Amino acid sequence: GSVLLTHIEPKSKETKALILAPTRELALQIHDELNKIGRYCKTNIVSVYGGSDIERQIRNIRKGAAIVVGTPGRVQDLLRKKVLKLKNLDYLVLDEADEMLNMGFVEDIENIMEYVNEDKQMILFSATMPLGIKEIAKKYMKENHQHIQMIAKTTITSNISQYYLEVRPHEKLEALCRIVDSRHIDSAIVFCKTKRGVDELCNELNIRHYNAESLHGDLSQNQRFDTLARFKKGKVRFLVATDVAARGIDVDNISHVINYEMPMEEELYVHRIGRCGRANNKGDAFSIVTQKEKNFLLWIVKKNHSVIEK
Repeated sequence: GSVLLTHIEPKSKETKALILAPTRELALQIHDELNKIGRYCKTNIVSVYGGSDIERQIRNIRKGAAIVVGTPGRVQDLLRKKVLKLKNLDYLVLDEADEMLNMGFVEDIENIMEYVNEDKQMILFSATMPLGIKEIAKKYMKENHQHIQMIAKTTITSNISQYYLEVRPHEKLEALCRIVDSRHIDSAIVFCKTKRGVDELCNELNIRHYNAESLHGDLSQNQRFDTLARFKKGKVRFLVATDVAARGIDVDNISHVINYEMPMEEELYVHRIGRCGRANNKGDAFSIVTQKEKNFLLWIVKKNHSVIEK
């Protein structure tokens, strides 16, 4: 963000940078961060996404948009309407490129590339580097493009207390309810591995009169945005989510994270529990595990030199 704001003429009426993001939430988050970083740059930054008034977005672009942040679908709409013009683009950025691949946006990205000049600089940010991303890089980036891999520095902070309960698979729901009933929980994210698992658990919690809502990729952008807004305002107490959907969550006052199902990867566990204990607040992370899952959990905790209590 700082690089873009430094290298782009602040009052440029032409679009000089396009940042593509897989979801409306992430696009808005990037837009907000750019505005914070560039508070004194006076650079015109416009966000565009589906599920919102396209006419307002058109007016904003026509006023002048040096940087456009958007989702692939809405960006294509604006290109087809000849509102968004990318022939003089300096930077094309794909954020969460692996997630756009998982969500089936490759064809959309290729369509957008048809509107973009060849001498732009292309930058891909990706948590993982699957074959599809490498193919996009090979096809659309210059031959001397570089692959830079950051050393993972995500750690478990000391202000997060970790606990686990070992149960049989059919006892997980009862264990979750007991945690919820016995602790003072202001707001919590409950993680499941699949969209189906999220919906089933959310339904069970609401049957038992717990205030819970689902968050996963099958929901529309409007539904995800509204759910997140209610969660941030404290109108939703329990957010039941998949790892993918949780990427767009930027909330500091989450008191608890509960792993109803363990993730497949160590880094996902660290990212999950890092959702609580932000801004120097204390946080509690509970993992409800079967015997098989327990071994994996204890290995993660040991590897990260942290402590977990049974």
